[in-house]
Amino acid sequence: MSGADGKGTPAAGDNPQAQNHTAVDGTLAPLRQQIDAIDSQMLRLLNERAELAQRIGHLKAQADAPVMRPEREAQVVARLLSENKGPLPADTVAQLFREVMSACRSLERRVSVAYLGPEGTFSEQAVWAHFGRCVNAQPETSLDDALRSVETGASDFCVLPIENTTEGSVSRTLDLLQATSLSISGEVSLPIHHQLLTQAAALKEVTEVLAHPQALAQCRAWLQAHLPGVTQTAVASNAEGARIATQRPTVAAIAGDAARERYALPALAEHIQDDPANRTRFVVLGRLQPGASGKDRTSLILALPNQPGAVYRMLEPLARHGVSMTRFESRPARTGRWEYYFYVDVQGHRSDPALTNALADLQAQTSYFKCLGSYPVAQV
Repeated sequence: MSGADGKGTPAAGDNPQAQNHTAVDGTLAPLRQQIDAIDSQMLRLLNERAELAQRIGHLKAQADAPVMRPEREAQVVARLLSENKGPLPADTVAQLFREVMSACRSLERRVSVAYLGPEGTFSEQAVWAHFGRCVNAQPETSLDDALRSVETGASDFCVLPIENTTEGSVSRTLDLLQATSLSISGEVSLPIHHQLLTQAAALKEVTEVLAHPQALAQCRAWLQAHLPGVTQTAVASNAEGARIATQRPTVAAIAGDAARERYALPALAEHIQDDPANRTRFVVLGRLQPGASGKDRTSLILALPNQPGAVYRMLEPLARHGVSMTRFESRPARTGRWEYYFYVDVQGHRSDPALTNALADLQAQTSYFKCLGSYPVAQV
């Protein structure tokens, strides 16, 4: 009999797998002890950092200074990324320290952030990416409601999608930027990986696909190739489509990881976006006006008199003062007279001398001038 009990059960000493585990555990033991010691040291240092953050919070409160300083947080991340020697990749380092700063910031006060809901949207992911998890995230039913939440004082900030690498600008956000008195204080560049979420067991069982219009457009070629003839229905958000798909077994939703986890829906297909490098840029809006971080962007809305050479005269001050323009597009002013607003992004902070002079000259050439804000450029 091979077993120690005489019934055929192998003894521990006769089990090669158990012997291997024992040998591996013996080899790993000193390394695990080092990890435990480092973890204890990290915990002590994190609490020391938190105590310093609390002291800073008390000083801010006395001076009635804002809880969040986007330029300072951007500088912290930029410095750490420059010092990072690996093996942790840059995006992981940035995410880790954003969460550390979020936790320390929350000891002063948890900021509230409105976004296009329901829970599980890419907008919610953008909130976590920019602010960390230690905030009060408030889902709203529309972009308008998210913005209004800040304008009325119900939220400190809102996060709105402004452009996508596949489908271009989000027109409703551009219109809201023109009308609001709020300023842009930050941006998020979020990779967009779409999945087909459904209770259906196979593609042939899917009778309808729900998604936000932008998501449907970003997956147009995949849907045509794999679900030809299946009804495509636009809904307010991808997460709303996922919520509906939990109630209708033959309906599929296009959404991301957050919706997949939130609604516990299986992914019948992953990475279905037509562009593998698909990204959406979000802007953070509030009453905060960040100082210069060293790597900033300034956003403008301009209108021109209807005169020959007006566009040239608008752009000339930027070139003359050495200011680089990173975005330029037009949108109808809705006056019925074929007039347009120009949405322009330039490199630099409006307090930079070259940009200050360029904006002064630019304002003199335009019939409408609005600076939406200067803010740190998204780093990863």
